Amino acid sequence: MVVVGAGFAGLTAARRLVQAGRSVVVLEARNRVGGRVVNKEIGGGEISERGGTFIGPTQTRIAALAKAMKVGTFPTYDEGDNVYIAEGSRSTYSDQSATGTAPPDPLILPDLTLVVTRLDQMSTEVPVSAPWTAPNAAAWDAQDFRSWIDQNSVSPRFKQIVPVATRPIFGAEPEELSLLFVLFYIASSGDEQNPGTFERNFNTRGGAQMFRFHGGSQLIALRLARKLGRRVVLRSPVRRIVQRDRGVVVHSDRLTVRARHAVVAIPPATAGHIDFAPRLPAARAALNAHVPQGTLIKVAAIYERPFWREQGLTGSAVSLEGPVNFTVDDSPPDGSQGAIFGFVGGDEARRFATRSAGQRRAAVLEQYAQMFGPEARRPKLFFESNWRVSPWSRGCPVSLFGSDALTSLGPALREPTGRVHWAGTETSDYWMGYMDGAVRSGERVAKEILAEL
Repeated sequence: MVVVGAGFAGLTAARRLVQAGRSVVVLEARNRVGGRVVNKEIGGGEISERGGTFIGPTQTRIAALAKAMKVGTFPTYDEGDNVYIAEGSRSTYSDQSATGTAPPDPLILPDLTLVVTRLDQMSTEVPVSAPWTAPNAAAWDAQDFRSWIDQNSVSPRFKQIVPVATRPIFGAEPEELSLLFVLFYIASSGDEQNPGTFERNFNTRGGAQMFRFHGGSQLIALRLARKLGRRVVLRSPVRRIVQRDRGVVVHSDRLTVRARHAVVAIPPATAGHIDFAPRLPAARAALNAHVPQGTLIKVAAIYERPFWREQGLTGSAVSLEGPVNFTVDDSPPDGSQGAIFGFVGGDEARRFATRSAGQRRAAVLEQYAQMFGPEARRPKLFFESNWRVSPWSRGCPVSLFGSDALTSLGPALREPTGRVHWAGTETSDYWMGYMDGAVRSGERVAKEILAEL
C-alpha cells in the first residue's frame, strides 16, 4: 500500500495496515511528519504549537493514539477569569458561568441562549456519516450561516460575536459557510455515545480546548513515524497517481511506488494538484477544486513568565475587535515560561496578511496589552503560523463547504475512486477538522482497504 501524506490520518492508516501485516510506504511532501500539527521550540527545552494543539472530551481516537505513543496530557490553564473586549471596553468573567467561554454580555445573552439551543437541536437531525441526507439538507445547504443568524437574532452585538466564533473554529466568516455544514460540524463534535454540541467546539473547560499534550501534539506523530521507520519517506511530494487493473503507480519527487491501493490523506485543495490517470470522477474533481481550506493564522508571544496569572487571569480572551478574536494560554505545564497564542481568522486574517511583519507584530502585541496589561508588549519571542501560504496545506483548520456544496459534493468525500481511497480530517464523521477526526479517518480507510483484500 502507498499512503500520500504523513499527517495524523496518513500515519494512522499506515500503522493499522502494518499491524495487519501489510507492506506500506508513506510519501510526505514536507521535511517532517505531522501535517498541520507541528511543534515550535521556545527555549529551555519547551515548545509551543504552530498548528493542532488541544484534545477534549469525546475525542477518544486521538486519546487512544496518544496513549499508545506514551504521550500524556495536562489541563489547559484555566484558573481565574477570561477577558472580554467590546467597543474598546475591557471586562473579565468566569468561564464557569452558564455561557462557558462565551462572555455573559447582557447585550448578547438572549440571542446567545436561543440561537445556540436552536442550533444544537437542529444538529440532532444531521447524520454525521451522511449530512447530505438530513431531512432538511437541501434547504439548510442553500442558506449561508450569516443569513440564518440575521433571521434568528435581533441584537447587533450578538451578530458581531458570531464571526468571533467562526473565525477560530473554521477560519472563515459566517457567510462562507452553509447552514448545513455548521450543523454537521456541531453534530460532529461528539462521539457514538455523546451528541455533539456547539459549546463543545468553543469551550475550554469541558470543551475541545480542555487539555494539551506533554511535549506538544506533534510528539505523537514523531513517535508513530519512528515506529514506522523507513516506511516514511520525507521530501517526496506526489505528482501523479496512475490506476491500473491490478494496482496503482504513484510518482513522487524521490521515488515511484507500485502498490495494490493508494490512500490520499491530504486536504481536497491539496489533492487537487495531483495528476490522476484516468481522470477522477466529476464529483471528486469538483470537490478538490471548489472546497477551499479555511484562512487562519496563529500568532504567539512568549514571555519570561505567565504574568497574567498573577492578575487572576486564565490567558483566554474574546475580542469583538481584530485582528485577534480569541486567545489561549499556551505556557509549559510548569509555568516556567509564559505563552499566549491568538487566532486571526477569516476576513481579519486576509487583512492582516497584507500588512508588513512589523505592523502585524505591533497590532497583535497592542491587543495583548489591552487584554493582559502593558507587560504583554515586551515578549522575548513572537512568531506567526500562516497555513494559507503552505503549498502542502493551503490553509487551515479545515475544508470549507459554502452554500450548496455539501449536498452536491459531500458524497464524494469518502467514496473510493477505484483503488484510490480518501482520508484526512475532512473525511471524518466525528470531529471533522480536528486531530481526532484525522485519526478516525485513518482508522476507517485502513479498515476499508483490508476489507477489499
